[in-house]
Amino acid sequence: MLIPIDVPFDLANTLQSGQAFRWRFDGEWHQGVVFGNVVRIRQSATGLELATQPDDESYLEPLLRDYLGLGVDLDVVYTSLSPDRRLSQAIERYSGMRILHQDPWECLVSFICSSASNIPRITRNIESICAAFGRPLGTGGPPLYTFPTPGELADAGPEGLRRLGLGYRAEYLADTARAIAEGRVDLMTLREAPYEGALRELTALAGVGDKVANCVLLFSLDKPEAFPVDVWVQRALQEWYLEGSERKLSKLNMRLWARDRFGPHAGYANQYLFHARRLQGRNGEERSHS
Repeated sequence: MLIPIDVPFDLANTLQSGQAFRWRFDGEWHQGVVFGNVVRIRQSATGLELATQPDDESYLEPLLRDYLGLGVDLDVVYTSLSPDRRLSQAIERYSGMRILHQDPWECLVSFICSSASNIPRITRNIESICAAFGRPLGTGGPPLYTFPTPGELADAGPEGLRRLGLGYRAEYLADTARAIAEGRVDLMTLREAPYEGALRELTALAGVGDKVANCVLLFSLDKPEAFPVDVWVQRALQEWYLEGSERKLSKLNMRLWARDRFGPHAGYANQYLFHARRLQGRNGEERSHS
């Protein structure tokens, strides 16, 4: 199936920019598991070529348009951010990179796993969780699995998760899964909540600090003002923006500084700065927003 695209879009940079961890690229197609389906997608001159199973492509098309952030007017974002020289350079280099609109539960688990980690390790952790507790998807190739529900991870408990090599994160994941499964936090309602209220709800969960919460707010909960400060964003701000005593700002104060500077599109500023600084500093290790 061909999905026509008439807006700026870069599939590769969108899927490979540290936002999500279940996409693989074989040199031609990107393959991932979203919405309980195996999705194969590639970009051509006329749009996006799409193949899905078990559900039909026509059913998944509107879901994938939303997931890929195609409803965001990037021209408005770029007009707001381009007066900043560093961002203008990053926008020119990675034009069309979008912020994904992910499932909040999967996003939350992924970024709890991201703490003090890197992209290859996070990817292994997530795939181990899916293989152990998800539902198998018949593909005719290597086995793939759906993402497990909060109840399934809560039932696994910390010991079941620790056996997957999650270390101290196992306790956090089990506690947070139980909170979500029991309805103490409703992630979907946080999409409608104000930023500060949603931030408070998330940071009350086990293993969720300010950075993890802002990743979830930005990548899954419709909060474009969120600004997660990880090691790469911290370096970008210190090297490109902050001088003197400002370089010693805490990560929390960096977030507040950045939201004042970049305004309602701070999340897009964050992703372009993160991607630019991470690729500039690549030395065999790929860190996520950690």
